[in-house]
Amino acid sequence: MPDAGILSGQKALITGGSTGIGAAICCALARAGAAVGVNYRSNKEKADDIVRDICAFGGEALALKADAGSEAAVRRLFKRFDQEFGRIDIVVANAGLQNDAPVEDMTLQAWNQVLNVNLTGQFLCAREAIRHFLAQPTSAVSKAAGKIICMSSVHELIPWAGHVNYAASKGGVRLMMMSLAQEVAHRKIRINSIAPGAIATGINRSAWATPKARKKLLELIPYGRIGEPDDVAKVAVWLASDDSDYVTGTTVFVDGGMCLYPGFMDNG
Repeated sequence: MPDAGILSGQKALITGGSTGIGAAICCALARAGAAVGVNYRSNKEKADDIVRDICAFGGEALALKADAGSEAAVRRLFKRFDQEFGRIDIVVANAGLQNDAPVEDMTLQAWNQVLNVNLTGQFLCAREAIRHFLAQPTSAVSKAAGKIICMSSVHELIPWAGHVNYAASKGGVRLMMMSLAQEVAHRKIRINSIAPGAIATGINRSAWATPKARKKLLELIPYGRIGEPDDVAKVAVWLASDDSDYVTGTTVFVDGGMCLYPGFMDNG
């Protein structure tokens, strides 16, 4: 059964919830007592697997198809979630992608694709979440009127040659999140970001799957290990709960110290 309740009675929608970090967040929120909407764009089988896993331990979940970069699809997604669960308490805007190339080879299509999903998609989800939070009755199970967690990256701070579209999207997420948090804090809506570092997921498998790649990656991580999706999911549970009720407009870095300029560990 789900753990007795830090998020009991709450309803959570997670975009990009069928794989990697998103899947771990879905399971962690469900174990904390939330009913979960597992959004996916194309891989229904993986979303259904997450739903089965959650239901197997006594949780409540539903797979919901939508392209997080489409305004019409996001509106339909939130409407369907509201119809199924009755309200929305937590939104994790996690959907994202990479389409990397050296700048001289990067196409406008690759630039637009990444910005559309990683930044515009998070704006669309945040805007729709705020509209729902303001329209629905206040909750008896949460001090806040609603909580939004944006998925950023250490690359909101660290430049990343060869990934200019991705880094730009995450830098945009940072100030979008802070500006939205500033705008709606007085309405008791909390908005924060999580910025993962090197997490062992499929999107970056080439960076950790071989001993040589792993050794090179660990040189960038002072804490000495590569992160797991659950490292991020545990922070998401905290940010979604009343334990973080006085936290808004903040980015929590889950990176093993990657942002600590590890190149200077030996005195530079």
